[in-house]
Amino acid sequence: MIEGLIPPLLVMLGIGAVCGTVLSLASKIFYVWEDPRIAEVEDCLAAANCGGCGYAGCSAAAVAVVEGKAKPSVCIVAGPESAAAVAEVMGIDPGSAEPRRSINECAGGDRAADRYYYLGVESCQALTAQFGGRRECSIGCLGKGDCVKACSFDAIHMGPDGYPVVDEAKCVGCGVCEAICPKDILHVRTMSERLLHFNRDVDALAPCQQTCPAQIDISKYITQIRLGDYQGAVDTIRERNPLLLACGRVCPHPCEDYCRRGIEDEAVSINQLKRFVADLELHSGRRYPIACAPDTGKRVAVIGGGPAGLSCAFFLRRLGHSVTIYDAMPKLGGMIRYGIPEYRLPKETLQWEIDGILNLGIDTKMNMTLGEDFTIESLRQEGYEAIFLGVGAWSDYSLRVDGEDLNGCYTGIDFLTKFALHQQGDSKKAKPFVGKKCAVIGGGNTAIDCVRTLVRLGADEVSIVYRRTRKEMPANEVEIVAAEHEGIKFHFLAAPTRVIGDDSGTVKQLEFLKMELGEPDASGRRRPVPIEGSETLMNIDMLVTAIGQGPEVSFREKEKELEALEITRWNTFEAVNPETLQSTIPYIFSAGDAYTGASLVVEAIGGGRRAARSIHQYLMGEEITPVDHSLYQRYIPESLFEKVLGISSKKRTPMPEMEVEARIKTFEEVDLVISEKDAKYESRRCLNCCRICYNPDGSVDDEQETKTTEKVTA
Repeated sequence: MIEGLIPPLLVMLGIGAVCGTVLSLASKIFYVWEDPRIAEVEDCLAAANCGGCGYAGCSAAAVAVVEGKAKPSVCIVAGPESAAAVAEVMGIDPGSAEPRRSINECAGGDRAADRYYYLGVESCQALTAQFGGRRECSIGCLGKGDCVKACSFDAIHMGPDGYPVVDEAKCVGCGVCEAICPKDILHVRTMSERLLHFNRDVDALAPCQQTCPAQIDISKYITQIRLGDYQGAVDTIRERNPLLLACGRVCPHPCEDYCRRGIEDEAVSINQLKRFVADLELHSGRRYPIACAPDTGKRVAVIGGGPAGLSCAFFLRRLGHSVTIYDAMPKLGGMIRYGIPEYRLPKETLQWEIDGILNLGIDTKMNMTLGEDFTIESLRQEGYEAIFLGVGAWSDYSLRVDGEDLNGCYTGIDFLTKFALHQQGDSKKAKPFVGKKCAVIGGGNTAIDCVRTLVRLGADEVSIVYRRTRKEMPANEVEIVAAEHEGIKFHFLAAPTRVIGDDSGTVKQLEFLKMELGEPDASGRRRPVPIEGSETLMNIDMLVTAIGQGPEVSFREKEKELEALEITRWNTFEAVNPETLQSTIPYIFSAGDAYTGASLVVEAIGGGRRAARSIHQYLMGEEITPVDHSLYQRYIPESLFEKVLGISSKKRTPMPEMEVEARIKTFEEVDLVISEKDAKYESRRCLNCCRICYNPDGSVDDEQETKTTEKVTA
């Protein structure tokens, strides 16, 4: 019986062996390998299989991430923790794990005039097919709500003014609204993408925002002030400018020159509104939170802690990079600390603002001079992958006349810096000598700061000597007026020719030639021409020369590698492209006075952010390119009006200030902050401009405002 079973068993074993061999060979021939990361990524997702990400379930989304077709933030349900976990699995930039949110850039809506009547299908897509849409604005919202219908999360609704309002709390950043909008006004961006966005000629921008060197969304933050959303207003400003307290005090507000209300009435007091909300945070007892992207592991050295360096460091840190600031002075702030007097910008206020920047996790190394205490080469050896040069313009220009080095003669920045160091207790040296009859040569802001400081230090008579007329003075108009109120004497059309000293080598007289205006020069200003035989002597015992300043670049001579770092004839750093601010050495970037020469604080702040964008591209291995459709130093032609109809005159809110008799005896802050009542009034003067739209009467209907429950989100 058993013997009869042996042959069948052998046959079965043979068949099994053959099958095993065949399967083994098949597995080798037809083997399909699956990346183990797919399963790991899928485990990090929400397992909802909702399809909201645009893929057929979580498994398909995981495959897309591994294949590089989707970002770690692909899952719209699980949130940023999931995205960070996916980024860790993939070993890629965790910065891409930031949540994405939809943003509407158009605030025109029903205010935009119609080119023609439309009776067709209630769809933006359909309406666009007819001559690009019915609106006069070439890029504005059409108002049919395709985005509202497409949103599966009830995160968008049509606002009362006829344009979509995004509920940021509900938005999951799926991108459907952006994809369906035919006018490209809805954009789904991460925080980093918002920080890196610069003005483009296809954007919905008011003229004031186009003018602002920092590109702050001015209409938006003024609207937020009007609605009482003060933190939102601060966040909006800070998305472009981290030094809003300083700017609210010292910015000459070029934006106001292009305020549409100013065409028919007085411009809106934009800068006072900025200071109002900045001071609210300062005195609130808390700091508003500032978000940063996940760490990238990239290191950047910022040389110079002035406004350009602080701005660059701030935005780089928010983008997730590790930043260390090197500065030659005892404290950060650069020219806004050591060149702007206390009565304009209190140092306690400035320090509070700087502390807020450093609290993001930025390291500092003070009293460190480039070329002496460290070099570019030593920074590279320490592992810094990119370097920002924001060394400022600390080198005063000289008069090049006999006697300017006599005792009692100073240069502007040197005088202000020495006094600031003494005033802040950063120097053991005595405060600079102050004469009784003082003359300051120059017509810029430094000259005005010098004369107003000398008045407060007890000088009996202080004069400005300027070779052109008052009209040509480059100083801020409000500063010139303040100096006039404080008793400063002005000697116009006077060109210094020599400084005369006494037997002890101390200045006693200034000689100048009287001038008259001739033909315009390259700057467009009429050139001063000397009047022969008009030499005039002025009795003085102190002279300050404040005719301009430039960067100190002697450190270049101490490193052979820096021979490739090109500079201009003004000793400023040469950039490969003015929009990227990359120097002739690829890993070195520059902005602020070191690049432009002595300029506005807000110009330096805007330059710092622009450089941060290029440094970010460099660190992430991307091509360093200018912004697509860049609006750099130009305007959208259709946004510049010559007439603004329907504007009723409403008096501009005056700047509250300390009385002259009291302020010239102290260094307390002169310009004060407006009240909340005045801020609300001034915010209603704003026309809430978009590209071509504005509110004709310059105000918001109180009843409508009461009905508006949504806050304008940052």
